[in-house]
Amino acid sequence: MAATRVNRRVGRILAMAGKEVLHIRRDIRTLYLALAMPVLMLVLFGFGISFDVDHLELVVVDQDRTDLSRELVRQVTASQEFVVVQDGTSPDEALGALRRGAATGVFLINKGFAEDVKRGGAQVQLLVDGSDGNTATQALAKAQALVEMAGRNLGGPVRVTAPPLEARVRTLFNPDARSAMFLVPGLAAYLLAIVAVLITALTVAREWERGSMEQLFATPVGRLEIVVGKLLPYLGIGLLQVLLVLTVGAWVFDVPVRGSLLALGLGSFLFLVGMLGQGLLISVVTRNQVVATQVATITSVLPSMLLSGFIFPIENLPPPLKLISTLIPARYFVATLRGVLLRGNGLDVLWPQLVALALFAALVLAVATRRFQRRLD
Repeated sequence: MAATRVNRRVGRILAMAGKEVLHIRRDIRTLYLALAMPVLMLVLFGFGISFDVDHLELVVVDQDRTDLSRELVRQVTASQEFVVVQDGTSPDEALGALRRGAATGVFLINKGFAEDVKRGGAQVQLLVDGSDGNTATQALAKAQALVEMAGRNLGGPVRVTAPPLEARVRTLFNPDARSAMFLVPGLAAYLLAIVAVLITALTVAREWERGSMEQLFATPVGRLEIVVGKLLPYLGIGLLQVLLVLTVGAWVFDVPVRGSLLALGLGSFLFLVGMLGQGLLISVVTRNQVVATQVATITSVLPSMLLSGFIFPIENLPPPLKLISTLIPARYFVATLRGVLLRGNGLDVLWPQLVALALFAALVLAVATRRFQRRLD
């Protein structure tokens, strides 16, 4: 008897899912939004948003005017990380170019540089425009590495500065410091969150506006069966979205997959269920496609961008916002993606994120089912 009831419930859920598939097939815009939009936006954002700094405009003030000093400038600028835009005759002239915004930095080689190299060591100066902190930090790091490499080729150590201690730094997981490696996992979570919420925010609201909800009330289909049945087709589309986005990330931006595929699949599944459930809850509450779209946009775009760790580290947020970010599922999915794709993590490390995603998914589905009433107001 119990098995019969279960079979009937499964049959009704599948019937609801089939009905929703027919709606999707009739409205090709849904498929475009669900499949093409995340891939297109990932490519645009992936190339358009970058924290990488290159082709930095440099004013060179070579007060030594020797073969060694000219060779140093040539080697520092050979990689095109720095581009010489002006040969300054004095530090004051170079600083004037820096103040006018005509250059990003001033590379100053003091008189006697060649003799210092032959004696076993020399120093040069790099003055950087600090109004852009990110550019200044990267410029100093790049200059330090390039000057030290050039110094080895010139036959003596050359330093941008002369610290009392020497720190040897090794960057793990993203040794080339490429922005795409950091941004693409966050972009994937951000775009999937927006699309997942939007496509389901229109489902029940569309049924109310078209008047077809009354027909559902005339059937023996229960509230949970309606919610799950409407969710299943979009869950399948969402999983296909994940595969497309990760494939494009690996193909276009060389983002690897170093960790557990099981953790990646489970995290993607739970995240999609939660975000689809959030959109469905919005749809159930608003019963209007226009309002549902607006609420879905507000509750998915800004939180997923600002409070997920996608761009700004969670640790740097003010305490109130840090507390609010614990309610944002994108926060846990971004951590999962970066853990699996970049750090090579598995379930043993990522289980707290997966538990948080599971709790959010269960909560929104329970509330959506609770708020769905089989009556006409």
